[in-house]
Amino acid sequence: MQTKLDAPFGTLDANEQKFVATIREHGWFSTHILEEDGLPGFSFTTGFWLEQRFPEIILFSIPRHDRHEILWDLYRDILDGDLPPIGAPAPLLGQHPGVLMPVARKNYAEHLGWCMWFYQGEDFPCLQLFWPDRWGRFPWEEGCDPEVVELQPNLTDTPWR
Repeated sequence: MQTKLDAPFGTLDANEQKFVATIREHGWFSTHILEEDGLPGFSFTTGFWLEQRFPEIILFSIPRHDRHEILWDLYRDILDGDLPPIGAPAPLLGQHPGVLMPVARKNYAEHLGWCMWFYQGEDFPCLQLFWPDRWGRFPWEEGCDPEVVELQPNLTDTPWR
């Protein structure tokens, strides 16, 4: 698989060089998008797929520092061979449950720009990490707090309710 790691360093601008250098050093990069115009903030990984053959991960509406820590914890688990389940609740948010669901490719361009740049297209998988409301209900479950639903856009191909 050819990525921007293969690009001549001199052809990359300063931000691109930092991005590539971080992946070389740590195995992955975390991109953080701020909340804007009423849309929730989010973070996503780049490098999980290249380095570990595990899909990239995107996570919405948790404070930025916490998102970064959650993604680091997941990367360490994956490195240790402790692969998180897909489609089933598991303690993915510290001691709290989360569910990983596949992101539809139709949502890549709007949310995963740096991943697409790095992988030179859409030829990588991505999972969205969902978190439950205070009663343990996920956004697709009946009775989930509407605010929790609104804070986590559905990037999957599966409609909710």
